[in-house]
Amino acid sequence: MLALTTAGVATADTTVDRGVVQEALDEVTRSGGVLGVQARVTDGRRQHTARSGKAELDSERPVPLDGRFRVGSITKTFVSTVLLQLAGEGKVDLDAPVVRYLPGLVDERITVRQVLQHTSGLYSYTNDLPVNPDEFEEVRYKHWSPQELLAIATAKPLDFEPGTSWNYSNTNYVVAGLLVEKLTGKPYEKAVEQRIIKPLRLHDTEVPGDSPNIKGPHAHGYWTVNGKPSDITRLNPSVAWAAGEMISTTRDLDTFVVALTSGKLLKPAQQRELTKTTEVSPDYGLGLVVQTLPCGTKVYGHSGGIPGYNTEMISTPDTKKRLELSATSSPQPGNPREPLNRLLTAVFC
Repeated sequence: MLALTTAGVATADTTVDRGVVQEALDEVTRSGGVLGVQARVTDGRRQHTARSGKAELDSERPVPLDGRFRVGSITKTFVSTVLLQLAGEGKVDLDAPVVRYLPGLVDERITVRQVLQHTSGLYSYTNDLPVNPDEFEEVRYKHWSPQELLAIATAKPLDFEPGTSWNYSNTNYVVAGLLVEKLTGKPYEKAVEQRIIKPLRLHDTEVPGDSPNIKGPHAHGYWTVNGKPSDITRLNPSVAWAAGEMISTTRDLDTFVVALTSGKLLKPAQQRELTKTTEVSPDYGLGLVVQTLPCGTKVYGHSGGIPGYNTEMISTPDTKKRLELSATSSPQPGNPREPLNRLLTAVFC
């Protein structure tokens, strides 16, 4: 999930300094933990791309500026958008219990809104997956059904009473994907394609299903298995399903976040629901992070993480300043959080 901890103060000059952006990206790859990074920065009518590091461990090939990557949990924003569209069409009531549409699926007190806002209390199934690199190797190409993922979670008690607290749980968006399928009568990926990907002409965005490949130009991600560097680029993303399986580019994510933030995908009532936060969820709307940075700038967005890739998609509410970023992991240990915070400061503060 997005973790905007950047410190900074607003200044009279709000122009994004390209040199500072590049310095921050170079520091990200020097800090360890990141092999390569690509970013797209928008400042009013000006937009530029930047990169640092390399695309593969044993190569000097640079990260492709138009490279495709796994977006991880940014998938959630696509899925939430579809459910909000369905709410606008009168096909789902956000405050109705999930079991009205999917009888017996989860605790009968859990509402559709609570699923989208991570206030349902559902245990996150990913807590019980073999995510340690040595263990994950054995299941990296396994097909996971959403029912299988949900069963891992519902075998555990709720983390808290529905609606009383907030906890980021990937199980929520497995439920959201199943709701989309029930309400549309088609696989959730088809609904995402027909309602968002095709209308916005996101030609480099896809829901890959069981395919382990990333088609087209892309950088590789790595981690350490049995003490040795291992390329984790290829895996079966069904382990993330509607919570995080999609593939995209910085250009497509930029098109998506502009359309979403500016109200082109949702009716006004649902647009207000998208960014509505609560006391128990002060920084998260419905599939969208809603935050004010320490420098006072308000931003919307989401981040994503899946083995090999970490992604950010961030915009100001007026869409004048935006950042999309993909960082590929390195087997070298390190913590790039501080230089990433400096990048956020350079763009938004």
